[in-house]
Amino acid sequence: AALSFFSQRQRDRVGLATFDHEIVEYVPPSTRHLQRILHTLTRAETGRPGLLRDPLMRLGDNLHNRGIILVISDFYEEPEQVLESIRHLRARGHDVIVFHLLDPAELDFPFESAASFRDMESGRMIPIVPDELAAEYRTLIGEHTEELARLFTGSRIDYTVLDTSKPLDHALFKYLSSREKMGRAR
Repeated sequence: AALSFFSQRQRDRVGLATFDHEIVEYVPPSTRHLQRILHTLTRAETGRPGLLRDPLMRLGDNLHNRGIILVISDFYEEPEQVLESIRHLRARGHDVIVFHLLDPAELDFPFESAASFRDMESGRMIPIVPDELAAEYRTLIGEHTEELARLFTGSRIDYTVLDTSKPLDHALFKYLSSREKMGRAR
């Protein structure tokens, strides 16, 4: 919402696509669609399992004007599959930015007591004993984000991990500052 607002204030065309395993809502890029985008965002819900490939392929095929595409996801797919899905947008001439959105608990796994965790997409309950899993989990999430960073950087796709506990303005400022520095370096 914030990026749409700032882009619209600059008179840039802004659009939105929400998706799970298919495109759920689509607001085509326009200088006049900010209210539709905000309304669509307030109605967006989690529910069905999400996969990047099909909706991003379809989106890339339907966007005829080159632009900046921001993909926001938890990226719980294999890194090679994620890259394949997003590289299609880059190959179509778009400047692609990826925000990997993670909750602090997903980054640090601070749990100490045995519990059942509910998969937000499938609703499936997963019993966890944190003592046996915490160190392995932290290693796996670290390797996953490092591999995504390596793959995206190698494909000239901006990649940023965003911790949902951090204020949005700080995260956006940090990203935009680094993007400006990279632009000067290029």
